[in-house]
Amino acid sequence: MRKILTALLILSLGACVPRQGGEDKVSYTMRLIEQMYVDPIGADSLAEMAIPLILEELDPHSVYIPARDLKAVSEPLEGQFDGIGVMFNMLTDTVVVLNVIPSGPSDKAGVQNGDRIIRIDDSLVAGRKIPQDQVVKRLRGPRGTRVKLGIERRGASSLVPIVVERDVIPIKALDAAFMIEPGIGFVKLSAFSRVSAQELYVAMTELVAAGMERLIFDLRGNSGGYLDQAIAIANIFLPRGELIVYTEDRVGKQVREYSNGRGGFDEIPMVVLIDEGSASSSEILAGAIQDNDRGMIVGRRSFGKGLVQREIPYSDGSALRLTIARYYTPSGRSIQKPYSAGTEEYGRDIWNRYSAGEMFAADSTRQDTTKYYTRGGRVVHGGGGIMPDYFVPIDTLGMSPYYHKVNGLNLIYRYTLDWGDRHRAAMNAVETLPQLEAMLDGAPGMMDDFVAYAAHNGAAPDYQQIAVSRKILEAQLRALIGRNTVLDYNGFYSQIYPIDPTIEKALEVLKK
Repeated sequence: MRKILTALLILSLGACVPRQGGEDKVSYTMRLIEQMYVDPIGADSLAEMAIPLILEELDPHSVYIPARDLKAVSEPLEGQFDGIGVMFNMLTDTVVVLNVIPSGPSDKAGVQNGDRIIRIDDSLVAGRKIPQDQVVKRLRGPRGTRVKLGIERRGASSLVPIVVERDVIPIKALDAAFMIEPGIGFVKLSAFSRVSAQELYVAMTELVAAGMERLIFDLRGNSGGYLDQAIAIANIFLPRGELIVYTEDRVGKQVREYSNGRGGFDEIPMVVLIDEGSASSSEILAGAIQDNDRGMIVGRRSFGKGLVQREIPYSDGSALRLTIARYYTPSGRSIQKPYSAGTEEYGRDIWNRYSAGEMFAADSTRQDTTKYYTRGGRVVHGGGGIMPDYFVPIDTLGMSPYYHKVNGLNLIYRYTLDWGDRHRAAMNAVETLPQLEAMLDGAPGMMDDFVAYAAHNGAAPDYQQIAVSRKILEAQLRALIGRNTVLDYNGFYSQIYPIDPTIEKALEVLKK
């Protein structure tokens, strides 16, 4: 079968496809296979197998999405889905509710943080090793439909029955937005979805009202999304008339996007954080900020995706995301990394960066030597991603064998769930960052408590190694507990930044 598909692939990529009785050769061949091949195979099945192989030969970002997967793939970018409105974890083979979305369906029905979902409708889901994606399918469903939950709750002698009516659940693209220091705001954007620019504008307005004079904008790990959202967000920060990005298609036609000057935040000094997980729209935005000398870029070289895809639907509900253009930063850079060696080698790029030492030293970075110039005359390079103005290596300080042991056993996260169970009332009372600080500072024995918990769960204490890793362990414990409050990722990032060297570097750059 692989040989048949390969043959079709070669035919489909030919410059000129001969015709057979008025029918193109590819369609004719596929019809012959469908009608005469020794084993029954339908045209749809043949196409499902052949199309991905064809796209694999084009570039790494042209993809076919089967109908069964399209909804799940699109949801994070659409900004909403239908469900019950809880964040949960199945760490111990039980559905533990970490956070109930305020004013969502579960909140209105009485579900609480820390609840265990034991039954969904008439099915037992606890202790049965059901995959998490299957649990998600059971909890989600069309808005207006109902799901009956059997809840185990601390203090209740039997399961608490709760009926939740499913509704629209928003997916936030903005993970965090808060004042990291007096006068300095921190914003973490996780995706360029349909609501990203709107969410960011609201957050910026609130931060300025709270006294923000400078900004750290975190795009690390943001793999991109909609191009128009990257342009809309660039408009928030750039003065009128600046080139944001331009695209060029197969015939050389260019489309140039300029800032409209209506964003209102074009004078706030800013630093943008990137790393090897920042791709596509993240790179467009970082490139626009860097090339226009609007702010400094801090972190590590970005992913290197300079291709633009268009989603084209099929009648059966599947879709083709086809590369239709390349994009260039204002200075003329294409930041697409090479893919001529094939998809497999392309996928090893990040690993190769580790092997070459790039994650630990800026001078190990391999990029195009062609020089491009920012608006102010600074030299930048293209090919393979956006190189930051200030490089920050991966930090391995404090990574003792004890730390690797407790991290490998996932004891840090498991302990924070256990701690939350024992301090649920205090956690539910937290509504602001100062209240979170007060709660955590009021638990001075947490580290000793964690060491005892880890010892009971397979990680014997080594106090010399614990001393080496203490700062990291304390910050991670505080951050994970903070995330499991109503503050969500504001609680996480407000506690983790003291051990984040990239944020520390950004603060240093801004204070200069």
